[in-house]
Amino acid sequence: MNNTITDTNFNFPGQKSVYKGKVRAVYRLADDVLVMVATDRLSAFDVVMPKGIPYKGQILNQIATKFMAQTEDIVPNWLIATPDPNVAVGHLCEPFKVEMVIRGYLSGHAAREYKAGKRILCGVEMPEGMKENDRFPTPIITPATKAEMGAHDEDISREAILDRGIVSEEDYLILEDYTRKLFQRGTEIAASRGLILVDTKYEFGKTKAGQIVLIDEIHTPDSSRYFYAEGYQERQNANEPQKQLSKEFVRQWLIANNFQGLEGQTVPEMSDDYITIVSDRYIELYENIMGEKFIKAEVSDIENRIQKNVEIFLKK
Repeated sequence: MNNTITDTNFNFPGQKSVYKGKVRAVYRLADDVLVMVATDRLSAFDVVMPKGIPYKGQILNQIATKFMAQTEDIVPNWLIATPDPNVAVGHLCEPFKVEMVIRGYLSGHAAREYKAGKRILCGVEMPEGMKENDRFPTPIITPATKAEMGAHDEDISREAILDRGIVSEEDYLILEDYTRKLFQRGTEIAASRGLILVDTKYEFGKTKAGQIVLIDEIHTPDSSRYFYAEGYQERQNANEPQKQLSKEFVRQWLIANNFQGLEGQTVPEMSDDYITIVSDRYIELYENIMGEKFIKAEVSDIENRIQKNVEIFLKK
């Protein structure tokens, strides 16, 4: 698959440093401007898969930046512009070292923990008598520590975050408030498109001026889980799996092929045919989540396209 971008080695005007995460590469320029490039890398169970997924970076970047525009009235964000389908340019922030995970339903990681007999997740009690994909009475916030490349994110309670001084209590209360407001807005937008926003995560940072802002991705299929609303209750009543719009289908494929990111496990080979299926699913996710047709960017020379588009923007 040569129509993907899985690594980046850009040299933008005024470039000072670069940080490469699991999926995104962040270039720091002069005047505290960041250029975030969304690659086509696929991460699951905190492991980056060997092959890229065509258009995945474009899809993630466009969903995230469009949702930032749709939520900036309730939560400020870091974004300045999107000069390329795979690129977001924004203000330098000091990231908080926690991911604010919020769950409206007992799914994914929470469901696996629940099935294992746990009733406390990140210090939050989960009611007895629930089954997978049931709705929580009230959405629960279950934070995770932010892991470096190749490491696992870890569940952490609000109490541990405060006790260890990872975030001050004053800031953490703001993070919780923003998390609930964003999830409510995301829930409303999803409902208007016949979807249920099941769970998601948000990341925040602080500007030099001390303002807390939303950074990174928001409501993408990599950071969120969606169900189709139509037939949801019928499927629950019949104990059937929910129709999902998320990266969970990749996780389930990996689990079926004996991989969960555990020590000693080997990432299964993804054939070109399967990669095409994953790419098509991501396009389906985009069109359902955004309520618009996905327009494929030119991918014959992605790196050159990005370099040119960013340089043109910076000259302005």
